[in-house]
Amino acid sequence: MSRLTPNPDTAHFRLASSARVLGQLFLGPGVSISQGAVVCGLQGAVRLGAGSAVRENATLMGSPHQPVMVGEKAAFGARSLVLGAEVGNLCEVGSGAILMPGVRLGERCLVAEGTLVPAGMVVLADSILAGRPARVIRRVDTGDLERLRSSRSGTLSLPEQPLTSFSARDRAEDAPMGQLYSFRDRHPLVHPSATLFSSCEVTGDVVIGPQCIIGPGVKIVGESHLPLRIGTGVRIHANTVLHLSPGGTLTLEDGVIIGPGCMVGGCVIGAGTVVEPGATLCDGSRVGRGCVIGAGSLVKQGASFPDGAQIDGFPAVQTGSLAQLPAAPRWALRAEDLLELRRVS
Repeated sequence: MSRLTPNPDTAHFRLASSARVLGQLFLGPGVSISQGAVVCGLQGAVRLGAGSAVRENATLMGSPHQPVMVGEKAAFGARSLVLGAEVGNLCEVGSGAILMPGVRLGERCLVAEGTLVPAGMVVLADSILAGRPARVIRRVDTGDLERLRSSRSGTLSLPEQPLTSFSARDRAEDAPMGQLYSFRDRHPLVHPSATLFSSCEVTGDVVIGPQCIIGPGVKIVGESHLPLRIGTGVRIHANTVLHLSPGGTLTLEDGVIIGPGCMVGGCVIGAGTVVEPGATLCDGSRVGRGCVIGAGSLVKQGASFPDGAQIDGFPAVQTGSLAQLPAAPRWALRAEDLLELRRVS
């Protein structure tokens, strides 16, 4: 494990202006965090080794119970999602891939685009993964290593550099209500107790209820004749998109939790439902109260599910029933996390 040094140095890595770093991270020299990417480290629970890269609109979320630990010269593709996973040196995580909590990738693992690596999966070094859920399809060969080398300045040697701390306090959130836009003379209505991160954008006829948390990079667009309604205590995480097209309805009832990187069309999601990272809900779908929609699932247009359904797959089907309301996942932001992640005054 790389050594830690207490003195922050923001000049040794690249952070794009539209990227967001929340909480405290530990970063090695040469780390690159690209446009629209979000890296959230509660209590220093994200570590990125020297030369690692987080590409456009990727999301990394770590907490003390589920830290993100990344080795040197690892790379995460555009719109990839990493929650509480360990990623070894020289790994490549493809665009749109999802790494769920407890995943452990050995060195030089290659994860294909769109792959879903399920919670707790442990992968040996030099493995290539693909599929939803992921499986090892073969071992890394000399051609793969040569491609890794060419994309890393011609060498696979590891710098073994210490990590330095970087805090959100060094680049604090400073917009208490995100960015609000009118559409055809209709303007968003946001309850004063809701929290919108500065890089989220809300457009058109949208109503956001009390005590909601709308994360960085979230896009909420209401183009219909009916308002897009978001109930009390809803939590929408980084880089998720909600888009209500003309003629549709989009309602999130109280207590809904939507993970990072989701796509939500004109649908109805019942109270207390948890939508795991990277899921897609199409127009005209309806999900009952207290459901769980699995990571990377696709809820097809017009699909309907009853209260308490366990929903999973691509396309999604009901795989079970829940005896009680689902608990909030550990990756879900809480009100008490906000003071660490952003400045609200």
